[in-house]
Amino acid sequence: MLASDIERTFDRYRDLLEDLSFPEVRRWKEADPRRKAVGFFPVYAPVEIIHAAGMLPVGLAGAGDRLDIQHADARFGSFICSIIKTTLELGMTGHLEPFEGLLFSSICDSARNLAFVMKRNFPQKYIDFLHLPHNPSSPASVDFLAAEYRRLIGQLERIGGDYSEEKLRAGIALFNRQRELVRELYAIRAAAPHLLRAWECYVAVRVGNVLPVEEHIALLEQVLAAAPRRDAKKRDSLRVVIEGSFCEQPPLEVIRLIEDAGCDIVEDDFTLAQRWFTEDVPAVGDPVHALAEAYVNRSVYSSVRHDFRKPRWLGLAEKIKASQADAVIFLMAKFCEPAYFDYVPFKQQVELMGLPHLALEYEEKLFTFERLRTEVETFVESLVFD
Repeated sequence: MLASDIERTFDRYRDLLEDLSFPEVRRWKEADPRRKAVGFFPVYAPVEIIHAAGMLPVGLAGAGDRLDIQHADARFGSFICSIIKTTLELGMTGHLEPFEGLLFSSICDSARNLAFVMKRNFPQKYIDFLHLPHNPSSPASVDFLAAEYRRLIGQLERIGGDYSEEKLRAGIALFNRQRELVRELYAIRAAAPHLLRAWECYVAVRVGNVLPVEEHIALLEQVLAAAPRRDAKKRDSLRVVIEGSFCEQPPLEVIRLIEDAGCDIVEDDFTLAQRWFTEDVPAVGDPVHALAEAYVNRSVYSSVRHDFRKPRWLGLAEKIKASQADAVIFLMAKFCEPAYFDYVPFKQQVELMGLPHLALEYEEKLFTFERLRTEVETFVESLVFD
């Protein structure tokens, strides 16, 4: 990829992410009628296992502002985050037809309820709820999760999956490579944000939710090769960390307006699925046990994963220090209980470090951004001209 072509690449994949017909999923399945796809709800899913069953793991991220809510409001209350309702709306309007299965996990009460509302409304589909351990300090957690993964493998085989341990080891190696490239992408962005804007990095990483991992690896390699050759000027901007957008993703316009208001987003918790493990998962021995052990002991901190061995606010502090951030923006989805529960200890940690911070709220179906733009611009100006 030439440096001059990189902008067109980002635009193409941005359009792909906004297409609710899942064209890449359909393309992949049309190449072989035996192929099956399994959609998974944020924040985490064992994509390596889905891949090892010969299926395409696809990250679901709601429908943004591209789908009117006509059915979901009758099945969920008013005070529920947008991604829950728009994901259900995708199902109720036939947009999830390409998927033979849907996988949910224990990230919050709303996601748990969505799994069983889906199961009741789509009895013809394989819909499963993956129980992830809530007490990683327990010596039984790894064995518990390994057993849950093996149960999942049995369910995938029941709907036509062709699983083997050899395929899982190969899949682990592939996803290790994907995560390695994502880390490199973030490193470039943090070191030289003028060469790779946050919204561009976001698109390049998030498109991995709908592409086969092999194709996403090739894309990331191309972007990594082209980005350093771009002709871009450095900006005198505020270096910020964004925290709180781990599940429902902010509208792309929100990320762009934060940058346009004078911020370099040098770290974030967007598209967390592609950054879930802090180091490679061993691709030898018992691969199921290796995945379970990595989840319990080598996962990133997150508001949907409780690990009392290492408080989440200390993880945020490490992120701030490593990225040399000047400030923190808490960008939280409306009605997201895990994000708001963690806001207080996160805020206290940031204040303990002596850094300024700003709290913003968004939802998928956000049509006007002027209020957010004004808040960010005022925040930046108060620091620049202080």
